[in-house]
Amino acid sequence: MKRNVLGTCPVCASNLEVITLKCNDCQTEIKGHFKLDKFNYLSKEEKYFIEIFVKNRGNIKEIEKDLGISYPTVKKNLEAVIQALGYGDSSEDEVLNKEKILEKLSNGEISSEEAMKLIKAL
Repeated sequence: MKRNVLGTCPVCASNLEVITLKCNDCQTEIKGHFKLDKFNYLSKEEKYFIEIFVKNRGNIKEIEKDLGISYPTVKKNLEAVIQALGYGDSSEDEVLNKEKILEKLSNGEISSEEAMKLIKAL
């Protein structure tokens, strides 16, 4: 049974590293420290979103239909994938959109004063 390569540790969520490569035909083994590509570190949900995005050639209306989600959710998922791949805005302090700021506020991670400062800075 073939399995997909895991990119993150199921115990602590740290990035995993490939140590051995093996040819199934001639049984040659290569040992070393090999990096996985960026896509191996995405969650199953993020990979599925990318698959649907590519299938629909980036047409958000079609993505909405396929996934049964709203336009804002498509945009949120796309932004999450962009960030997970290491792209997007980055500055001294992480750039937060209003939704993330409000989520942190509702989770008690930041005070209302901090939330106001972050929203004003957007």
